Amino acid sequence: MSDKGIDEVIEFFKALGDLSRLRLIRILASSEENLYCVADLAKKLGITQPAVSQHLKVLRHIGVVSSSKMGFRVYYRINRDVLTGLRGNMDALCKSSDIPCPKGEVCETCTGAFCPMK
Repeated sequence: MSDKGIDEVIEFFKALGDLSRLRLIRILASSEENLYCVADLAKKLGITQPAVSQHLKVLRHIGVVSSSKMGFRVYYRINRDVLTGLRGNMDALCKSSDIPCPKGEVCETCTGAFCPMK
């Protein structure tokens, strides 16, 4: 897994470190129409609109949520392509943990040209 992939996984886990954000993802991902405004999400979650906006900002930063303006409101949807990419990075991370270093080195210090981790 590349350093970029590792950074993406780290940011993803940081974003998921909050119950409200997990609930937002679940709501957005389970919707047939896949569109909600902040007011709708605040009502469903039982939290304030400013709190929802802050959580959505974090989720937009990692690309899991995208938005589009329709009239006076902004509607949010889940970005399934980003979730699929993050799943791929997680799969690569999990697979790499099953592969011992052929040189018996610690990964950060290994200089092996055929290192499966690089």
